[in-house]
Amino acid sequence: MKKYGNIYFIGIGGIGMSALARYFKFKGCNVSGYDRTPSGLTGELESEGISVHYEDNPDFVPGTPEDTLVVYTPAIPKDMRELVYATEHGYKVLKRSRVLGEIAEGQRCLAVAGTHGKTTTSTLLAHIFESSGEGCSAFLGGISKNYGSNLLMSENDIVVAEADEFDRSFLQLHPETAVITAMDADHLDIYSDQAHVKEAFRAFASQVSGTLIAKYGLEIRPEDTGAKILRYAYDDLRADFHAENLRKDECGYFTFDLVHPGGAVRDCRVGVPGWVNVENGIAAASIALDFGIAPEKIKEALAKFSGVRRRFDIHFNRPGHAYIDDYAHHPAEIAAAVSSIRDIFQGRKLTAVFQPHLYTRTRDFAPDFADALSKVDRLILLDIYPAREEPIPGVTSEIIFDRAGLSDKVLIRKEELMETLEREDIDTLVTFGAGNIDRYVGEITEMMQRRYGK
Repeated sequence: MKKYGNIYFIGIGGIGMSALARYFKFKGCNVSGYDRTPSGLTGELESEGISVHYEDNPDFVPGTPEDTLVVYTPAIPKDMRELVYATEHGYKVLKRSRVLGEIAEGQRCLAVAGTHGKTTTSTLLAHIFESSGEGCSAFLGGISKNYGSNLLMSENDIVVAEADEFDRSFLQLHPETAVITAMDADHLDIYSDQAHVKEAFRAFASQVSGTLIAKYGLEIRPEDTGAKILRYAYDDLRADFHAENLRKDECGYFTFDLVHPGGAVRDCRVGVPGWVNVENGIAAASIALDFGIAPEKIKEALAKFSGVRRRFDIHFNRPGHAYIDDYAHHPAEIAAAVSSIRDIFQGRKLTAVFQPHLYTRTRDFAPDFADALSKVDRLILLDIYPAREEPIPGVTSEIIFDRAGLSDKVLIRKEELMETLEREDIDTLVTFGAGNIDRYVGEITEMMQRRYGK
């Protein structure tokens, strides 16, 4: 990639965009950008010396077309004034995925793809490489709690990348090794149906040059890729990588033997609770083992893993009372998270707060959302977070609410959430969603501490 003095990000507050912004800042470029609203992440970028503004104004586009690269996210409307200005005035304008692809080109790219599970798995993988002393550069879709960032930097040529299927972004990557965690129907505004989702994942698989490790049961065939295909699973003995001799303690942490083609790593333990994190740990460990990281180093790293912000993120846990925040915004993710919570907090009353994300996703999966959320004891449902979309007639949170098969449920506006929670005697609480529900995490945690003790 040509070296530019200025890198300007349109949508800089996005998790993938902010990782690239931090990368170019590390490389010595003048980095700045626009986002629609301030957030904790934009505040962190500003504290790191990156200028961020919140007004769509072409005057903020820096430099000249010769010395400035403009990077944008496809979540930005095509008629956004700054994007139009940059395009019409001859600036080099690239999508985020294209830039990540160019950074990874010519390096040893280890990619994690999947409609869910990819953020925790890629963060675990990067942590294994860091903890083992091998090191890597990593572009993550969440904030690692071990490192306080979504970017890791190294002088070697190993790049860990979260491969995002949205807008077919992951087709910009040509990994040496990759994991595919799931190929569920999602982003149907892009793909129209699950058949096209699977087609895109097979196209991604065809770009893997070395080893492709797919979750057991996924429809990835030898004719889909020239890479060696291996399989992983939570506890299915038919998979090349799987867990055996699983033991769960009273806090939901699992100890297990990690079986792999070369033998077994005894008594592994992931540093965050829940069976879903065992599965993510096996996926990450499978790449590390295939790469050649020593099994004992992998075992040590799994135990030291602190998790990812907003991924099964336990903020409060006292006898009789707990609060978890989770980014889940797809029915399969919610179902897996509820299953893990039930497994950890057995016999407890589970209250779920869910903020649906996107009108199209709500429309396409309303029955599936209702089914997943019917597995909780009490449901507090919020209005849809629109993100990049305009409203769709007849599509509101009510189409989930009306289908949810539990009697203890309420539909409220986001602004009523804290008042609603203050009136409740909370046992186990989880907040779900990919919108701006995370703005309430601190307030909810403080409420739990005030009511149930620090």
